[in-house]
Amino acid sequence: MKGFTNTNIYVEGKGIIKTSLEIENGKIKSIGKFKDGVELPDNLIVVPGFIDQHIHGANHSDSMYPTKKDILNIATSITQDGVTGFLPTTMTQSIENINKALENIKKYIEEGVEEGAEVLGIHLEGPFVSKKQKGAQPEEYILEASVDAFKKFQKVSGGNIKIVTLAYEENGKELTQYLKSKKIVASLGHTDATYTIASEAVKNGATSFTHCYNAMKGLHHRDAGTLGAAMLHDEAYVELICDLIHVSAPAIKILYKQKPKDKFILVTDSMEAKHLPDGKYQLGGQDVYVRDGAARLETGNLAGSVLKMNEAIRNCKETLEISLEEAIDFATINPARNLNISNKKGSIKVGKDADFAIIDQDLNVYETIRAGKTIYKKQ
Repeated sequence: MKGFTNTNIYVEGKGIIKTSLEIENGKIKSIGKFKDGVELPDNLIVVPGFIDQHIHGANHSDSMYPTKKDILNIATSITQDGVTGFLPTTMTQSIENINKALENIKKYIEEGVEEGAEVLGIHLEGPFVSKKQKGAQPEEYILEASVDAFKKFQKVSGGNIKIVTLAYEENGKELTQYLKSKKIVASLGHTDATYTIASEAVKNGATSFTHCYNAMKGLHHRDAGTLGAAMLHDEAYVELICDLIHVSAPAIKILYKQKPKDKFILVTDSMEAKHLPDGKYQLGGQDVYVRDGAARLETGNLAGSVLKMNEAIRNCKETLEISLEEAIDFATINPARNLNISNKKGSIKVGKDADFAIIDQDLNVYETIRAGKTIYKKQ
């Protein structure tokens, strides 16, 4: 594709404007000057491609299934939701199984696969989590945080782990400081940390909170908990699963009011049942039952979601009554900044990668473009 002319485009710093955009070698070459582009109908808008930094799977595939076919299947499946980049997310399993998954994703990245959404790195969720807040992470494989154990994982991954979800109170201080020194995101999640301990974690380098509200110590008037720390530390990012199942609408509004708008990140945390009918599926070797859009273990615990990223943005926009641009920022520029890739991803600006979603006002996705090439088109 060469670009767009006389089309609604969400340009960084200008909002949604009628303009043109030129693409060359997978990058945005110019904005406002190009005359030979495609002219889209008035109901469509070109926005930055969505980034999902926390996703386990989709369409029968999981990041823990160690085949190229599975990662490619996730990558191609999520393009229908407008996603152009993602972090396959691991979970608490045996070291052997985590290593198999890391090795597989490393090979996939090194191969430079051009189909589907781009793998931007790996989100290591577990095994350094709290048994008290394990959620759907299998308890028998949970380990205390350790720099040595992490270094081994990172070596196997080829240096591709970009986010680590951990429980700081489980011997996590040294690992948190180490991650900070390596510019890897230390994200507090599946944690029972008190407000004091979570605040200490932020002081020592934690910069994010994983799926805020879920699997963390909640807000109590005598101990504001991990959640209170997430709300009060303006410097820290928060992930939110906006399916209106994991977190209620009033709770979403409360979190939004507490956080700077550039620290709010939408994630799907989806599992293999995304894009599939209700039924019985797997997550980390456990049976998961999907009914009416909720994925649960037999115990009733939520086990990931079946949320699509465009739905997450729509839910967020409607719940918070905010502009389309602001809701889109939560799935584009904010995760890009969190991952230190905002120099090339996350917004429409000259010099950045030509990664776009073409949507309507209701966030229906018509086309998804990665590095200037169409990777999904609505039939």
